[in-house]
Amino acid sequence: MISHVQLLEAILRMVAAVLVGCIVGLDRNLHGKPTGVKTLGLVALGSCLVTMAGISFELDRFTDASDAGRAIQGVITGIGFLGAGVILQNRATGKISGLTTAASIWVTAALGIVCGIGAWQIAGIATALLLLLLSVVAGTLKTKHRRWLRKSPEEQAAITRHDE
Repeated sequence: MISHVQLLEAILRMVAAVLVGCIVGLDRNLHGKPTGVKTLGLVALGSCLVTMAGISFELDRFTDASDAGRAIQGVITGIGFLGAGVILQNRATGKISGLTTAASIWVTAALGIVCGIGAWQIAGIATALLLLLLSVVAGTLKTKHRRWLRKSPEEQAAITRHDE
């Protein structure tokens, strides 16, 4: 039987996981991506639950790290399949899409795992880094890509030759 203190701790961990997943999902929604608030909230919650089950809901200490490790390994493997489902290749153009979405699913699962073990500082820092990467860095790269496309083919070729 789980004590009231452990139950409150489990609820806190699950709420934190859902919030982290929803924050990442909101960013994905705002960028028009196929995964969003609900999907990534569920991924984080599920990862958190499996992690807590892997430590037998003894949230104040690890009883057997090998059980937790197996649970985490199962989550990461399963999430890999979910992420693979969003990666698409257009055979006509050779363009691949969905890689960032797949990676965000995987990282959201990892955030859920971190919430499941109660590592709050790491979860907060990792969430901030993820959002920074998805918004600021992605925006900077898009701007640079647009500048590149505005260059003439001759300028692009000259720059490419110079970089090699």
